[in-house]
Amino acid sequence: MSNPFAHIVEPLDPQRPDHKFFNLSKLGDPRYDRLPFSIRVLLESAVRNCDEFLVKKGDVESILNWKKTQTETVEVPFRPARVILQDFTGVPAVVDFAAMRDAVKQLGGDPEKINPICPADLVIDHSIQVDFNRKTDSLQKNQDLEFERNRERFEFLKWGSKAFRNMRIIPPGSGIVHQVNLEYLARVVFDQDGFYYPDSLVGTDSHTTMIDGLGVLGWGVGGIEAEAVMLGQPISMVLPEVIGYKLQGTPNKFITSTDIVLTVTKHLRQVGVVGKFVEFFGPGVAQLSIADRATIANMCPEYGATAAFFPVDDVSVQYLEQTGRDPEKLCYISQYLRAVGMYRNFSDPSQDPEFTQVVELNLCTVVPCCSGPKRPQDRVPIADMKKDFETCLGTKQGFKGFQVLPERHAISVPFQYNGEDYSLSHGSVVIAAITSCTNTSNPSVMLGAGLLAKNAVKHGLSVKPYIKTSLSPGSGVVTYYLKESGVMDYLSQLGFEVVGYGCMTCIGNSGPLPEPVVEAITQGDLVAAGVLSGNRNFEGRVHPNTRANYLASPPLVIAYAIAGSVRIDFENEPIAINPQGKEVYLRDIWPTREEIQNVERQFVIPAMFKEVYAKIENVNERWNSLKSPSDKLYTWDPKSTYIKSPPFFEGLTRDLKPPQSIKDAYVLLNLGDSVTTDHISPAGNIARNSPAARYLTSRGLTPRDFNSYGSRRGNDAVMARGTFANIRLLNKFLGKQAPSTIHLPTGETMDVSDAAEKYQKDGHPLLVLAGKEYGSGSSRDWAAKGPFLLGIKAVLAESYERIHRSNLVGMGVIPLEYLPGDTSDSLGLTGRERYTVVIPEKITPRMTVEIKLGLTCPFQPLLH
Repeated sequence: MSNPFAHIVEPLDPQRPDHKFFNLSKLGDPRYDRLPFSIRVLLESAVRNCDEFLVKKGDVESILNWKKTQTETVEVPFRPARVILQDFTGVPAVVDFAAMRDAVKQLGGDPEKINPICPADLVIDHSIQVDFNRKTDSLQKNQDLEFERNRERFEFLKWGSKAFRNMRIIPPGSGIVHQVNLEYLARVVFDQDGFYYPDSLVGTDSHTTMIDGLGVLGWGVGGIEAEAVMLGQPISMVLPEVIGYKLQGTPNKFITSTDIVLTVTKHLRQVGVVGKFVEFFGPGVAQLSIADRATIANMCPEYGATAAFFPVDDVSVQYLEQTGRDPEKLCYISQYLRAVGMYRNFSDPSQDPEFTQVVELNLCTVVPCCSGPKRPQDRVPIADMKKDFETCLGTKQGFKGFQVLPERHAISVPFQYNGEDYSLSHGSVVIAAITSCTNTSNPSVMLGAGLLAKNAVKHGLSVKPYIKTSLSPGSGVVTYYLKESGVMDYLSQLGFEVVGYGCMTCIGNSGPLPEPVVEAITQGDLVAAGVLSGNRNFEGRVHPNTRANYLASPPLVIAYAIAGSVRIDFENEPIAINPQGKEVYLRDIWPTREEIQNVERQFVIPAMFKEVYAKIENVNERWNSLKSPSDKLYTWDPKSTYIKSPPFFEGLTRDLKPPQSIKDAYVLLNLGDSVTTDHISPAGNIARNSPAARYLTSRGLTPRDFNSYGSRRGNDAVMARGTFANIRLLNKFLGKQAPSTIHLPTGETMDVSDAAEKYQKDGHPLLVLAGKEYGSGSSRDWAAKGPFLLGIKAVLAESYERIHRSNLVGMGVIPLEYLPGDTSDSLGLTGRERYTVVIPEKITPRMTVEIKLGLTCPFQPLLH
């Protein structure tokens, strides 16, 4: 059927009549000019794709009527312009596509119909680890190991790039997916098939929202949803409320973008923005560079919103110029966005749209800060850091507590490293990592770190050699301007050598600590600290031996590395004493914003971006030399421990089976609040005593070859055994942190996957009980696939993270949510009951269902 809005199509430039656009102003509807800019993107997609089948005229009306429908749980379809993936989530997606082709062939269909319709880019950035650091050859050695460990995965991905259309692979060693997206992949406006339209995307990584800082609407989804979009299906989404976040004022000269985003994160967590869009406006936005805006948008998952949108303005176009984009494209980008009312002047309040709610932040109130020790939203001003950590030491085990006895607060453990004597105590820094897309994409904080390093070296300061320091830039451009500006040598002198181009420490690829350090931590049961310029610091994520982990700006990462401890008051205590015996304070070496901006203007130039990205797809010789099969159907290798045909499509039928009730289920785990996807499906190292390790050992592998859970996501046998294998998992059945549970019929304490296997052999379905924010953290589809393979039929929680809930639905694991006011405690649930969940044949979102508990009174949660 033809598009009912074809009458508003017209050329953008009369000189180019074959390049058209849907002119939304021709709708003649005054409601359009009052819509938030982010909602205008949804509207344009609905208008352009309206076919009265997948996208209907009524959907367009629902979006236009956003002021009313935003509170009515109205679902609308959205067809993003593209999809972005990284390799940890990309490998299982390609595995699923390969298995789908097999399944379609078995059903007598054409397997080549399983093919991405929506363009997809896959950036390989999650595989490299910090095995080597502090040496000039660290980068080369880490990249050599990366290929040695992951050759099989890389060959599989290369097969996928040939076997599937519309799939582009950015090779390893290129940078972090979100920085590459910002600096290279983002179109801002598409020019395709004769039409201009806004760039938009979904990605299989929760920090896809970083691109919102450039005015490209995007957010993270689960791998299952992303696969559907790649196959041409729209996303069905509830039309969101939009919180207007008004920025005013100017930050003081010592404030970094990291300080701003950590402040915003805590503020919006308090406001409550889960499931909502946040759109930034106000004169303060004009004070922020695109890199600053991208930093704020990057941590959108940490404050709980779906998207964190900065509409395109003059600064956005200047950034596109700075990063070497084609001048001709810049011309039509501005022209198109102005024509459709999506170009913003943040200093003009008459352009301010209507929002669901407006909250404000004056940038001059932001102070230097970190976040931790266990969650990104727990902001700590630097002035309070020492006191806060010491309070956490004695506080009951929890997000802000380690429950260390008072008499052990001052314990010190001596050890030797490289023939020298040292000691560790609670709060000692053992990992200091400049890492993660959040900060490495921002020249101001990266050059700030370099200038601080320069000042520190000139004052005679150094970093203790046992501290694991690392620098993992988000793209080759960062290394380029650090070298050109002359600060790289100073970073190297403090131990911050480039170790790789990828996420690395932020996702748990921090590599091993020196054995004497591990022994000292273990001997003293110390709360050792990691400080990283990342976005996630959940327990067990960064490193098993760092129980306290703080998010900080790159300059502060170096500062804490020099200090050697987080138990320091930078305001009143010296950061160190130099070889001449002089006390040096942080203020003595901290660069101002003006100093940083002067260096940035001189050394961050378009030629760098053009040179780096002109060769990004073919510069990696190892990648170029990889051999991969050319068959359209993948030939599975039964000996492989990386790539395995998944069981999800076994027994696939043409017709859907009706939903079934869950009868007499046992509770596998009884969990509390803020159980993250890292708890459910870890990405880091595989512990030698874990079920996954036993499986790999049985396949002839040694611990050296285990690699990480993230790298094994193409093998369901490993990932099922790794589900709930996080050593920091707190199960109420046990009352302590351990990747274990109680097999209720026998009372035996077992590894979680072993207990699940025993339940499945006996034919018992399983449930998980949880508290608030179940599934927060990374958009990890294996956090839903793993529980499915363990036989978990439903999760009963107080609330869910949006992406994880969607993943559970996609895998057929039912997300049940307590009614307001109900909790496991208020209902008297112990988890030792048998649960029957009555599921009717016809189900609707957010309907109530009944749970029966034998002789106990039944209760009704929401089917969410």
